[in-house]
Amino acid sequence: MDAASYEDWPVARGGSARIADALASYLRTLGGEIVTSHRVASLDDLPRARVYLFDTDPLQLAAIAEPVLPAAYVRRLRRYRFGPGVFKLDFALDGPIPWRDPRCLEASTVHVGGTLEEIAASERAPFEGRHAEAPFVMVCQQSDLDPTRAPDGKRTGYAYVHVPAGSTLDQTSAIERQIERFAPGFRDRILARRATTAVDLHRHNPNYVGGAIAGGMRPKVEACIRAATGGVERTHIIDGRLADSILLEVFTGSGCGTMIVGRKEKATYIGVDLAT
Repeated sequence: MDAASYEDWPVARGGSARIADALASYLRTLGGEIVTSHRVASLDDLPRARVYLFDTDPLQLAAIAEPVLPAAYVRRLRRYRFGPGVFKLDFALDGPIPWRDPRCLEASTVHVGGTLEEIAASERAPFEGRHAEAPFVMVCQQSDLDPTRAPDGKRTGYAYVHVPAGSTLDQTSAIERQIERFAPGFRDRILARRATTAVDLHRHNPNYVGGAIAGGMRPKVEACIRAATGGVERTHIIDGRLADSILLEVFTGSGCGTMIVGRKEKATYIGVDLAT
């Protein structure tokens, strides 16, 4: 994902599931086997192996592997703080989203948030247990770039916002109102919609604790926040696979990652260019 923020963001033809299908196919050529519909609640549920890799949330790892993990590490896993949950809307549309700025049609993902102050307020709300009135919305419209995802002349897409963990509140009106603000006539294009609350997401996948779909980034972000609150002026999360990534992030305006700044440095990056 970091690399995609630097280069053009890729879209898998036919849907993102094609990526998983390709990986699974390659694994099978190497003699690998994939077992599904088999719940793992303890190490006794796994076959013998030299190495186990867990793609789970920290709480499940602690529950499954506690007998073989250091006690201090298990305590750290159980103290893990998850991020906000997500409310998601899937759309069937009668055409492309009528963005006021047509350049938005060239992107597979559009960040809809308004001013910097509005975005900051929206992202702060779920951490304080509130739902933002004008949420920062991630709008995904891959069918504009991949016509195989929708019937001729139609479009599919989805949008999501951050909400308090475990939220059951329907955010459909808030999301559609915010998109309509920047794409007048959007509601008229909606043929059907499906809403998924944070609790629904957790029920679908226990790794999405409280509906948090990006829990894997939290350790990095928390480390950056601790550094920033401890006096470090700036911290950066970058993709080390890119050539000269550190130089690009630190010494260029475009960068190739995410920068988190402390309170004293914040004013430096909220200047005339961002406000106009």
